[in-house]
Amino acid sequence: MVSDPSILILTGHGLNCEAESKYAWERAGARTKLLHFNDLLAEPRSLHDHAGLMFIGGFSYGDHMGSGHVMALRARHRLREDLEQFIGAGKLVLGVCNGFQILVKLGLLPGLDGDYFTPRAALLPNEGGVFQNFWVRVRFEPGSPCVFTRGLEFMDLPIRHGEGRFFAPPDVLARIEAGGCAACRYVDPATGEPATKFPHNPNGSVNAIAGLCDPTGRVFGLMPHPEANLHRENHPRWTGGDGLMLFQSAVAWLRKA
Repeated sequence: MVSDPSILILTGHGLNCEAESKYAWERAGARTKLLHFNDLLAEPRSLHDHAGLMFIGGFSYGDHMGSGHVMALRARHRLREDLEQFIGAGKLVLGVCNGFQILVKLGLLPGLDGDYFTPRAALLPNEGGVFQNFWVRVRFEPGSPCVFTRGLEFMDLPIRHGEGRFFAPPDVLARIEAGGCAACRYVDPATGEPATKFPHNPNGSVNAIAGLCDPTGRVFGLMPHPEANLHRENHPRWTGGDGLMLFQSAVAWLRKA
């Protein structure tokens, strides 16, 4: 049992959500360490001092070559062995927005068959062709093994991205759905059902997928920003704060692990 699990939050190279991410984890009861990505590349073994790893939002490397692509390439070549050991040790990985893009480009998501370094899905440019920045409603699927979303149902969260349209080939998509790996979907606020059209599906994601976990449920990524909805005042109608529950769920699981 870990009473105060430590979460490593990567920073630098255009990532810009470290302050609110640190605050979210600490409000949920975790300890945090902010570490520049270059420092982790220089000492990969330092990863193992922590119970969780977070790839935060922002615009890593200016989104050159595609959102998250450059950071994923560097991580693949310098951190592969340590990331495999980290996940194999039963620890948690979270990616939000640009962090989700990095996880997908690495192959950590969907991570089918325990293969975390073969990309099988993509986050493509938004169907509308432009950057989107507004609030959406998401539904967390009760049948998912995702550690971060246990007991959660619906949540309003902001999105801020130009490349968030989830896509996977039909065979991969079928396995994602069968395994409960589609942990989070964009929904119509009026019905709670998966949204197929803009604006409730802000980017055209297939099957309205807003977030994805691996089959173990311990690696999770999503395009909306839970760390940006930690207080009721964060919401445009002052009804917010729900994002904190995602971090609390993860910390509760780590304390029991």
